[in-house]
Amino acid sequence: MNEGILIQEIEFDTDVAEGEDINAPGRFELSSTDDASKKLLRDHLRKTLSHRSELDTASSQARTKGQQLDFEETLANPAYRYPPREYFVLTDAGKPVFISRSEDDEHDSTTATIGIIQALISVFLDDHDKLRCINAGGTRITFLLRSPLYYVCVSAWGEPESVTRSHLEYLHLQILSIVTATQLRRIFERRTNFDLRRLLNGAETFLKSILGRLEFDLAMSMSSLGCLKLDPNVRKKIAESMVPPAKSKDILYVVMIVNDRVVALVRPRKHSIHPADIHILLNTIHSPSIYNSPASASWIPVCLPKFNPAGFMNAYISFMRKDGVASSTATTPAIELAPVVQGNSPDTTPTLSRKQISDDIDEAGIVLVCISGGGDLEGVRAWSDGVLKKLRQDGTLGSLVNAYISGQTEYSVSELGIPGLRHFVYKSRAQVQITYPTFEDPYDGEDQKRRLMTLYQLVYDGIHAKSGQEGTLKLQYIRTETEAVMGWITQPFELYIVLSPLLPKSAAVGAANAVARWVKKEEARLFLRDAPVF
Repeated sequence: MNEGILIQEIEFDTDVAEGEDINAPGRFELSSTDDASKKLLRDHLRKTLSHRSELDTASSQARTKGQQLDFEETLANPAYRYPPREYFVLTDAGKPVFISRSEDDEHDSTTATIGIIQALISVFLDDHDKLRCINAGGTRITFLLRSPLYYVCVSAWGEPESVTRSHLEYLHLQILSIVTATQLRRIFERRTNFDLRRLLNGAETFLKSILGRLEFDLAMSMSSLGCLKLDPNVRKKIAESMVPPAKSKDILYVVMIVNDRVVALVRPRKHSIHPADIHILLNTIHSPSIYNSPASASWIPVCLPKFNPAGFMNAYISFMRKDGVASSTATTPAIELAPVVQGNSPDTTPTLSRKQISDDIDEAGIVLVCISGGGDLEGVRAWSDGVLKKLRQDGTLGSLVNAYISGQTEYSVSELGIPGLRHFVYKSRAQVQITYPTFEDPYDGEDQKRRLMTLYQLVYDGIHAKSGQEGTLKLQYIRTETEAVMGWITQPFELYIVLSPLLPKSAAVGAANAVARWVKKEEARLFLRDAPVF
C-alpha cells in the first residue's frame, strides 16, 4: 500500500533532540562562587512554572465544565493585545545569530538581553534540567534548545505555549534549510565560539519571512497543508503532466503553487513529504530575493530538514511571468483564457486586455518547483520547461489562470448558508490538509485576524493537549463577548468554527455538522486526492 501524500502531523519535540547532549559545549558558565545566586534564581523560576501549572489546571477544569473563559487583560484590551513578538537565536556560547528586533534598537540593550537569556538557560543546564518557558504577568518567554543553537520567543499575545514553541521549531528548520545539521555540528565541534552570522549573511530575509507567515498561516498552525480550491479535472490534468519520465532518476518531488497554495504535488511511490518541508520550501521560494528576481527560473540549493537534515538538494524554480505569458513565440505560446461567466447568462463574457491578464498572472504567482537529488541539472531544467510549455499549449494553464482571475479559487462563508457562522477551519486528517473561507467582517482587519488566530490556537491546543494538559479532548467550546468558538475532532476530520456568541450550544453543534456535510460534498475541489506517483 502506498503512503499518503503527506506525512501525518508535525510533532515538534518539546525537549532537546534525541541523542543530544544536554550539557552543550561552550555554554555560558557562571562562577562557582555564585552557587547561592544560581540556586535562588532557579528556585524563583520553578515557582513561576509551578504557578503556571496551577493556572493551566484551573483553566482546563473551567473548559470541561463549559464555562465561559475569563480572558486576561492582554486578550481583552485591543490596544494592548498584540505587541510585536520578539525572537532571539543564539549559539550555546552566547553569540547572537538572529534577533527580530529592529536594527535601530540600542546595541547595549540587545547585548544585555542575550546575556540574561544565556544565564537563565545555563542555570538549568547546570542542574541537568531544561527550561521550557517563563511566565511574567501577561508575557511568556519560551525556550527551545537545539544545540548548538538556542531559540527564544517573547510574546504577550495570550497564545498557548505550544504555538510559540512551534514558531521556534520553524526558525530552526529554516536555518537548517540554509546550513545543514551536519555542517552546524562540524563547525561548532571545531570552534565553539564561531560567529554563525557570517555564514547566514543575507539569510535574515528568510527568517523574518517565515515569522511573518507564522503570524497568519493557519496551515502552519495546524500542522497541515493549504491547497488551492480548483476543479478536480483541471487539477488532475496538471498533476499528470508533472509526472517525470521513468528514465529520470534524479527528480524527487514536483510541486505547482498558485498564490502561495499548492495546486498539485507529485512524489515517488515510496516517499511522502512532510508538511513542514513544504512550508520551508514555500517560504524560501517566496522570499523577496528569489520571488522578485527578474529571472523567470532559478536553481537554488535547499535542505529539506524533515526529509534529510544532513544534505542539500537542488530546487529548480520556474515562475510564470507576465513577459512569458504575453509572448506569442513558438517556444512560449500565449495562454488562452476561457470566458469568465458572470451571473446567470452564459453570454456574459467580460473583455480582458492582455495587460490585465499579464498583471493577474504575476499576482497569481504561478510557480513550478522541481526538487532534484542528482546532478543532471540540464535534464531537469529541460523537463520542467517542457511541462510548462505543454500546459500552455493544451490550455490547462489557461484554465488555472482563469479560475484564479474569476475568483473560483476562493470561497466565502456565506456560500454555506449557515445562520450565525462567521468562519471555520476544516482539517482532513487523512490528507493532512486544511481548508477555510476568506476572512471577512468582523475578521478582515489585521488585529481582528490576530484575535481569531489566537482563539483557534487556544482551542486547537486544548483539544490536542499540546501544552502539558492532562489529556486530549473530543470537543471544546469557548465563548467571548464577541464570538463563540468550538473545536471538534473525529476520526476523519478536525473542525473549528466561529459563530455569534448569541447562539446556543445546540446551534453550534448543528452548524458544525452542516459545515462537515458541505466540505464532504466539495472535497474534490478543496483537497489534493489520489495524486499520481512515479
